[in-house]
Amino acid sequence: MTTAPQQLADVLRPVKHVLLDFDGPVCSVFAGLPAAEVARRLREGLLATGEQAPAGAEEESDPLALLRLVSEARPDLTDSTDAALAALETEAVRVARPTPGGESVLRTAVRSGRLVSVVSNNSGAAITAYLAEHGLSDYVAGVFGRAPGDPSSMKPNPRLLLEAMEAAGTGPEHCIFIGDAARDVEAGAAAGIPTIGYANKPGKDAKLAAAGAVMVVDSMEYIADALT
Repeated sequence: MTTAPQQLADVLRPVKHVLLDFDGPVCSVFAGLPAAEVARRLREGLLATGEQAPAGAEEESDPLALLRLVSEARPDLTDSTDAALAALETEAVRVARPTPGGESVLRTAVRSGRLVSVVSNNSGAAITAYLAEHGLSDYVAGVFGRAPGDPSSMKPNPRLLLEAMEAAGTGPEHCIFIGDAARDVEAGAAAGIPTIGYANKPGKDAKLAAAGAVMVVDSMEYIADALT
């Protein structure tokens, strides 16, 4: 951990609303059904309907980036591509790998009297399915996945974070966001929410710190411990 436990506890002490990214902090969505395979199926789905994938799509292995690409090149295909991706994400979460400490953060936050919202670029349907399958639904006050058919809602756009705060009746001064990518930190900053970076891969700590994360941890267990 690049942050001292006491510093982390101090940051979390006044927090009433924990906003949590999904892919990374809660689970590895594409651990069982790889992202590259999901992107390939999306492209095949376009071909099956007689459509050509836009330029650059063949090399894109990130399905969320592919959705953006399709939306920008062919807005008329956005809704169908988003729906197809949501179905594939829901399939993927059935074999997703839980993040060590992720469940503990959810349970500990709620037991300490805090609200938890999941805010993610993944589809809300997939997130809800994962939480239900793992018995975690009661620990999450709200799920805020990308707006169906609107990839522009995805982080670094702060829209989903703002919606989560509005739904919970909280303000940035009472919130913390936990994410594993620079775009999460950027979205948090745009929403006025401090972000704790979760560095789940080598080299991410520097990127998260450079993006402006208030603290960086390499285990979700540290956050769970600090919430108690």
